[in-house]
Amino acid sequence: MKATHAHNQAQPLEYSTEQNNLNILGFWIFLGAEIMLFGTLFASYFTLEGRTGSGPSGAEIFEITPVLFETLILLTSSFTIGLAVHAMRIKRKKATLAFLAITLLLGLGFLGIEIFEFMHYVHVGAGLQTSAFTSILLTTLGTHGAHVTFGLFWGAFIFAQIKKRGLTPETANKSFIFSLYWHFLDVVWIFIFSFVYLKGMM
Repeated sequence: MKATHAHNQAQPLEYSTEQNNLNILGFWIFLGAEIMLFGTLFASYFTLEGRTGSGPSGAEIFEITPVLFETLILLTSSFTIGLAVHAMRIKRKKATLAFLAITLLLGLGFLGIEIFEFMHYVHVGAGLQTSAFTSILLTTLGTHGAHVTFGLFWGAFIFAQIKKRGLTPETANKSFIFSLYWHFLDVVWIFIFSFVYLKGMM
């Protein structure tokens, strides 16, 4: 019994129960499906990016400043969610909540710039119906944006749970799984930044 207790103490809080381990494994499987989804979107994008018809090309509509801001914000939020997980593991409730709140505020900032960017695209005549290129571009960006939006609601729910119940194996597990999701969105954005925006601007 003592050995089991010592083993649990050595384990991070989010892995401290069998159910928690299963939850994390299940989430990795879910992320596999998400990789397939974004992989399909990227494959479609690479196939259709040259099909601009009478509409604008990426080089004509992409602007580097908002994209750099979006990238900087999302990379910073990936760092702050990592700090939140670290604070959670050393059982610092206030620090966990603070870093989680900063992460969510950064996510909100990212989303605000992305909405502004969408409005700019529509304003310059790059809507969903304009061409195959603009259609797949907006679909890819919109899918990522929808995932960020979902993440903001999910993160806010976890924030409320930690505030109310404290750092328990259950809230720690949810926070850790949320951090995996957030890091995943960051990785997807790096692909979008590199292969959609930077490639499109060349």
